[in-house]
This record gives sequence, C-alpha cells and structure tokens, in this order.
Amino acid sequence: MLVSLWSRIVAGCIFAAMSAGGQAAAPRAEVMIWRLDCGQIVMNDASPLSDAGIYNGESRRLSVGCYLIRHGKELMLWDAGLPKSLLGKPIDHQPISPTLSVDLPTQLARIGVRPGDITRLGLSHYHFDHAGQAAAFSNATLMIGAADWAALRSSTMPFGADPILLANWLNGTAKVDPLEGDRDVFGDGSVVILATPGHTPGSTALLVRLPKTGPIILSGDVAHLEAQWPLSAVPTWNTERADSLASMDRLQKLALNLGATIVVQHDPTDIPKLAAFPEASR
Repeated sequence: MLVSLWSRIVAGCIFAAMSAGGQAAAPRAEVMIWRLDCGQIVMNDASPLSDAGIYNGESRRLSVGCYLIRHGKELMLWDAGLPKSLLGKPIDHQPISPTLSVDLPTQLARIGVRPGDITRLGLSHYHFDHAGQAAAFSNATLMIGAADWAALRSSTMPFGADPILLANWLNGTAKVDPLEGDRDVFGDGSVVILATPGHTPGSTALLVRLPKTGPIILSGDVAHLEAQWPLSAVPTWNTERADSLASMDRLQKLALNLGATIVVQHDPTDIPKLAAFPEASR
C-alpha cells in the first residue's frame, strides 16, 4: 500500500514536470531605466545637509534626477523634479538656488513617450524638488508613502511641500496608492519601492533589477551626497533622526547583500552611473 502510494506520487511529479517542460516559459518583462534631467540646486549655504555642523560655511551643487522605468509595456516615472516655473531661472546668491533647463514632457518626447503614457508616478517624498512637475502626469496613479500622504492631508502643510503641485490627487480627481512598507510594483521583484522613513515620515527609495546592469537603488533623499554615507550626516530638515540613520544603514546593507549600485539622486558625481539620455540602462 505504501509502495503503491509512493509510486503514484512519483508518477504525478514526473507528469507535472513533463507538462511544465512542454509549455513555453512566460517571458520576463523587459526592464530598463532612463535618467532624466530634472534640474539642479546650488546650495550657497550647505549647512542644512548636516545637523552636526559638517557642512557649515560650505557650498554644494546638487543634481535633481528623475527616472523613467519601462517594465514590459508599462511605464513608471520615479520623481517629478523641480517645478516648470523654474525654467531658465538664473542661479543667484540665495542660500538655496534652484533652476531647471528643460521640462519632463520635452525630454520624454525625444524617446517617443507622452505624459499620458505613464501609468504610475512614484514619488520618493513630497518635497517640491521631487513633485514639481507631477501635474503633467495626472493620468498616472500616484504611489507615495502613506505617512507622507497623511502629512499632505493634515491641517498644517509640511516643510518643503506645495499642495498645488499635487492638487489633482489631493482633490480626488486622480488616483492615489498610499504605500505601507515596501511594495513590489509589478509583482515580479524587478521594481520594488522601499520604505526608508526619516527624511520625511513616508520617504521611499526604489530598487530596480536590470537584466544586464544589475540591481540599481535610486536613493530618494536617504542621502543627498555620497559623502554623507560614511559621515552618517543627517540633514537639519529631516523629520526623524533615528529613522534617517536606520534608512541609511538599510540601503547600504541592501546594496552590499544584493551587489547593487546606489544612485544618490542629488549627487552630480552619480549621474554617470546610468546611461546618458536618451540612451537607457538595461
């Protein structure tokens, strides 16, 4: 009886294996990233980049990166850069001086993409230099940390946020997907939004597994400069210091364990880590 039962189990396993072998495996969706120019910020006073006084009396130039991710036939935009109102604004001597040289729709047109083609807009957090051109993509579902979304809907608007930039989602005319914890965007592990609170309550980063380049982690504002990692430099405007340090630690350990490359979105020296637009990293 036991032998007969075992024979049936083995036969069933062989049949299943043969059936699976006779079927074509579902092809993996092609994944690629384009790095888009979403402006630059000159910090004539870089002291806010550390609450321990590391950058007192110094200046820094920051890049503003946005990223188009193609997953099969679907398109996702990660961050929306500085507002279009800053187009052509000259750099001045204010403590923080932002400028934009080209808007997102103009860049996307170069690769045959229209704003309405994008179905998901992931924002690493609510600050104006990451949500600036979001309104151009109101056809997309907004994916944002639930704690950030709650802060935007509170009676007091949080520092660095401009509700006008996200009006289509705040007034209910566009779809919102508030994120609790990590989120596997397409369900196959290739694009994962990572919970990294601290800079804002619901800050996130993005892990993208590229078939040729390998895993890439887009930092959001977990760090603004590569130099902040070894210094554990926490900006003065972060909402929670302990969470900030924990999120920095998480991304560094995740990168080590996955063999991933971290792209610090605000560090100009990290721009060459991805292909120069209009080429894509694959």
